Amino acid sequence: MQIILCGGAAGYEAEHTARLFFPAADRANTVPETGDFVAVCSHEKTDFVLLHLDGKSYWRTALRDADADAEYALCRLLYTLLCDVTKRTLPWGMMTGVRPVRIIHDLRAAGWQEDAIRDRFLQHFSCTPEKFRLALSIADLQRPVLDAADPMDCSVYAGIPFCPTRCSYCSFVSRTVGDKATRALVQPYVDKLCEELTAIRRTADRCGLRIRTFYIGGGTPTSLSAAQLEQLMSHIAATFDLAALDEYTVEAGRPDCTDAEKLRIIKQYGATRISINPQTFSDEVLRNIGRRHTAADIITCFAAARAAGHDNINMDLIAGLPGDTVEGFAQSLQQAIALNPENITVHTLTLKRASDLVVEHRAAAYDDVSAMLRHCDTLYDAGYHPYYMYRQKGTLQNLENIGWAKPGRDCLYNIYIMEEIHSILSAGAGGSTKLVIPGRRRGKIERVFNFKYPTEYIDRFDEVLARKQTVEDFYARYTPQEIRRT
Repeated sequence: MQIILCGGAAGYEAEHTARLFFPAADRANTVPETGDFVAVCSHEKTDFVLLHLDGKSYWRTALRDADADAEYALCRLLYTLLCDVTKRTLPWGMMTGVRPVRIIHDLRAAGWQEDAIRDRFLQHFSCTPEKFRLALSIADLQRPVLDAADPMDCSVYAGIPFCPTRCSYCSFVSRTVGDKATRALVQPYVDKLCEELTAIRRTADRCGLRIRTFYIGGGTPTSLSAAQLEQLMSHIAATFDLAALDEYTVEAGRPDCTDAEKLRIIKQYGATRISINPQTFSDEVLRNIGRRHTAADIITCFAAARAAGHDNINMDLIAGLPGDTVEGFAQSLQQAIALNPENITVHTLTLKRASDLVVEHRAAAYDDVSAMLRHCDTLYDAGYHPYYMYRQKGTLQNLENIGWAKPGRDCLYNIYIMEEIHSILSAGAGGSTKLVIPGRRRGKIERVFNFKYPTEYIDRFDEVLARKQTVEDFYARYTPQEIRRT
């Protein structure tokens, strides 16, 4: 499938409306002589959309009202055609954004009435009532967090771009520590990461920022040796005021590199929340995605975490993994609930272009992924509530990822980064610092990127440090008082 765009209104939204139905489609400049394609054309007063599928052509054209939103009118025409031809309606309708809950927050801040917000989702975007209710419940739960937020708050993220093996669905910049060349990178990487974190602390202080949460993610942070993990976490404890943090998360995700010693170190140096991420409790599905451990290893690792004193644990599951079934996913969900972690995050498989599933053409249709997610209603009965949500391009059936938590155990960092409440200062290879001024300057966001690969991050580290000046320049434009008045 190819996508051809023509005219001023035929841009990002039109392209991604087509990708809701054909996520693997490629952009093209001209109509192909053979094969399937979607053509989207906008003119001054007329819109035209054409679908060529399985040897048949379908099209629609419409005159546009003078006061109509040209981009929306074109996407609506395309969406209705694709729904009619494919006999599919999508749970989030023609919404292409990744943050449905953010829309509710922004409309409320702009003074919209609740009925108007509901119509925006159901009529404008064509969302199902069930998805709107889900987004609304999360927005209501997050409201106190937003009300308590200070624009001069921030969070810090430290990335570890190493893993014991690469999962087939993963597209992150991460190197496996099994080869000698990568092992040689790890120690110099940890040394530079500690140095960058020192620079971040100094930058935050000069900008007058208060660090609210700290998050060590990856990759897999526990792919570091125990000594390297202790070096990093002891440096963080010496550099940052951990007592002033509201939350400190470390991803201890995989049992094939997380042992009792590393769990002890994580607890000793101040982490208040960890993740142990099974993705599935099926040994067959674990093999399908390239994991070198069993479901029993996950349960053993979880018990070791409890023994080490960890009392706030997240577990990730993924709906739609290769070889999984509705019954298998339901069993994995029940196993996670039985362990009684404080958080359970349920992702829908997203087909990323750089993942082995896509590169090696191992992805399937997974028509039953919606049925898998319907089993998540059992989380309500187990005492969990949905507290944050996001969507991604290429997610199966246009579905979503949801974090579930026991009362009082919501992950603040996840809410902060998804709803763009304050700045996230990011350290490490592939890091993306996001500078945010919320309020009526909503949308005032700038990014500062680190180098993508560990070798480049190490070799050009002086440039990494120099880019910290961008953070200071951003906050120098306003006084803290001006920012708080937004």
